Amino acid sequence: MGRLQLFEFEDQQWFPSMIRNYGTDFLQFLANKTKMFAPAVGILNEVMEQSNTTKIIDLASGGGGSWLFLNEELRKVKPETNITLTDYYPNLPAFKRTSALADNIYYKNEAVDATNVPSDLQGIRTQFLSLHHFDEKSAVKILQNAVDAQQPIAIFEGQERSIPSVIGMLFSPITLWLVTLFIRPFKLGRVFFTYLFPIVPPFVMWDGIVSALRTYSVDEMKGLVSKVEGNEHYEWKIDKVKNGPGVVLFLVGWPKI
Repeated sequence: MGRLQLFEFEDQQWFPSMIRNYGTDFLQFLANKTKMFAPAVGILNEVMEQSNTTKIIDLASGGGGSWLFLNEELRKVKPETNITLTDYYPNLPAFKRTSALADNIYYKNEAVDATNVPSDLQGIRTQFLSLHHFDEKSAVKILQNAVDAQQPIAIFEGQERSIPSVIGMLFSPITLWLVTLFIRPFKLGRVFFTYLFPIVPPFVMWDGIVSALRTYSVDEMKGLVSKVEGNEHYEWKIDKVKNGPGVVLFLVGWPKI
């Protein structure tokens, strides 16, 4: 099926930040508990080796994604790993909780635009479950900005544009209802807006379905790279790998020596 650039509630400036944060908290909980991005560990390790850096600047971090799990795994081989979480709409409570659980994870309080990253943020630019939020023009800008700054980039998606992915998203409210009481810290607001006045479940389901429909395929990601000026000065790897019943798509690049 063709890619559809539909809207997600999470992207809208008018959308209540509290409800957005409940959604990203759910994604963070799920990503860490299911080890959704386990295949990213080896890929990130290779990018670190090839680019000679252990600093990671995570863009569009949401609630912190899989970083608690990924950080633990990366530090087994790269103890000096250093991670900074950023977002255009920072979920600061989640950032603070994640940072408090790992002494090498930091965060930026202010908004960070993935298409125009501040020059003081040096390191591997990562994105998890977020490239699909950007239309083709903006996605190329993200890659172009990294190439212009001579910074490595590693992008990962945890779904693909397929019927099974869309069907899986239809069941996300059930997963949300099952795990909400286990998400920490416990918040009465999260319980209220999940069970009693259920705004969060349809929000999560809609954004999940749209995420699948917006996800770039491997060939489309290769097409994005082809539009980047100076892409020939980078080493690129673009592919997908199975992860249990799911799939992880990735696009990574680093300056050629």
